Amino acid sequence: MMNSALKRLTLAVSVTLAVTGCATVGSDFKAPANVADAAFRHQPAAASQATLPAQWWTVFNDDTLNRLEDAALRDNPSVQAAAQRLLQALAQANVSRASERPQVNVSAGAAYERTSAETSTGQLFGGQSIKGANYSVGSSFSYEIDLLGRVRRLVEAADAQALVAEADRDGVLLMLSSQLATTYWQLRGLDAEIAILNGALDTRRETEELVTARFDAGLSNELDVSRARIERANAQADLHEVQRQRNLLEHSLATLVGASPSAMLTAAKADAAALPPPPAIPVGLPASLLSHRPDLAGSVATLRAANAQIGVAEGAFYPSFSLTGNFGFASESLSNLAKGDARQFSIGPLGLSLPVFDGGRNKANLAIAKARYEEAVANHQTKLLTALREVEDALSDVQQRQLQGEAQKTSQVAAARAYLVARTRYERGVSTYLDVTDAQRSALAADRAAVQINTQRLLAAVSVARALGAGWQPSPQLAQGTQIAQK
Repeated sequence: MMNSALKRLTLAVSVTLAVTGCATVGSDFKAPANVADAAFRHQPAAASQATLPAQWWTVFNDDTLNRLEDAALRDNPSVQAAAQRLLQALAQANVSRASERPQVNVSAGAAYERTSAETSTGQLFGGQSIKGANYSVGSSFSYEIDLLGRVRRLVEAADAQALVAEADRDGVLLMLSSQLATTYWQLRGLDAEIAILNGALDTRRETEELVTARFDAGLSNELDVSRARIERANAQADLHEVQRQRNLLEHSLATLVGASPSAMLTAAKADAAALPPPPAIPVGLPASLLSHRPDLAGSVATLRAANAQIGVAEGAFYPSFSLTGNFGFASESLSNLAKGDARQFSIGPLGLSLPVFDGGRNKANLAIAKARYEEAVANHQTKLLTALREVEDALSDVQQRQLQGEAQKTSQVAAARAYLVARTRYERGVSTYLDVTDAQRSALAADRAAVQINTQRLLAAVSVARALGAGWQPSPQLAQGTQIAQK
């Protein structure tokens, strides 16, 4: 009677699960709301809606920069490490996907046995021992019937983690390329300062010779000679300081491209004093950041993985079915192993495992999975706000650096004119050499400030490109995830 009731209960459970087999534990992924801003606050009025190319640094039209970027993306160790992390994630996804398929094993064995004649079994056969050889070959299989989709959620989580690793790799590439471009333009800015300081040093040598000649002719005093020497020495010291900074940047460039810091990579250009104007970086809409930045696309993939893990945790509350079986041959004679009478097989049992009491473990695991998902949502919002701030900061820098450069041009022209007037007045004996010294300092400071501002304008263009994703193109799988998040 009891066996009959158990059979009916098992049949009812099986029918119910078969009918609901199309259902999956957990809920399908729904990304949080996207940005609602219509445009960036500091976006130029006539901003282009085009996108950057995948090799975004080519917009600067600098062959040396192009060569360094290609070398860095090919040889930098951090890129290689990120690629290996992606391979690990893909392999882990394949490990999880293997749970969806039957597991088949093949075995073979040979043994010789002799039982004791003094045991109860031996006495049963008249006090004789049993001995002989046994040969076997066969296969076995096991398969978890994923009626409620627990395994499917597990595979979904592993696939999402692989997308996270892909986004992380792309993020490493983006960060590396932007760091290299930033370092390169800083170095070119120092090259421009070195060219200015070399020119200033030549001018101060000429001035020192002039003042010394006037002193020898009795037309000047020793104080003017000392001042001329001080200005020349100061220019020489400034030149050494800027060269020191350039050496450090060159070492950094070598490291970024995966070369020895001792390698000479970037000789100064013939027109080092003239920095190129910054390129116009196309700016899209705030909502497009999800599809343009790998860190945000990876954040969405992390959300998907955390959501799938909730389904995995929920699956622990429901029954799991497993089916096992084996097929093979066994014989005491190796020559008879392949005969039909040596065949042996079994199908089953069809195992049913239903949690009844686990001390609250499954409930706690579900609470952990839900808390991790909520944490991932909060982290995603933080990353999204950070991305928006980075774009606004970079666009603001572009605007203000441009205005600063225009103002500095006025200062530069006025300082050059003041130096010319002061030197002319000194040569005519109308004013003292102190006026020339002050004018020299002002002109040099204005020239160096102009170069530094132009360098900062180039760096601001790099920052805009990086903040906007720098021409990153997601894979079809990542693109699908970001499209869901944008809806």
